[in-house]
Amino acid sequence: MIILGVDTSLRSTGYGVLETQGSRLRVLAYGNIPNGPKVPVSECLKKIHGTIADLIATWQPEVMSVEKVIYGKNANTMMVLGEARGAVIVAGAEAGRAIYEYEPRRVKMSVCGNGMAEKKQVQWMVKTLLALGELPQNDAADALALAICHAHANSVLSRGENKV
Repeated sequence: MIILGVDTSLRSTGYGVLETQGSRLRVLAYGNIPNGPKVPVSECLKKIHGTIADLIATWQPEVMSVEKVIYGKNANTMMVLGEARGAVIVAGAEAGRAIYEYEPRRVKMSVCGNGMAEKKQVQWMVKTLLALGELPQNDAADALALAICHAHANSVLSRGENKV
């Protein structure tokens, strides 16, 4: 199975593409979709949607794994994050992909064994688990962690849990 993990953000959406072979995980691609601070929101969303659509066309993932909406104090930030998530989810839906969402604590628990792990811990564990030659950038590491979480949760999926 090929999994596309996406950590949404308006200014730096992370992505990671993993292939599962039994219990083994192999990285096919990872990186981030940067948008400068002065780029209009509409252009950022267009770029995020287009890049995710291109990744789906290139790697043909069977499923996508995205971070579940988290709640914050700043309503504007939460709205923009929701818009970025929407761009990602629409790209997956247009391609007919199953999309699953996971809470940040569950992702950290899956990768680090600690639901309160720091970002640096997630980066190091992703590097270690996937035998990467370098420490992945924060957003890319989070996206790979989302894909790892989905691979670990695969036995639960037959019941349809976490599906968007």
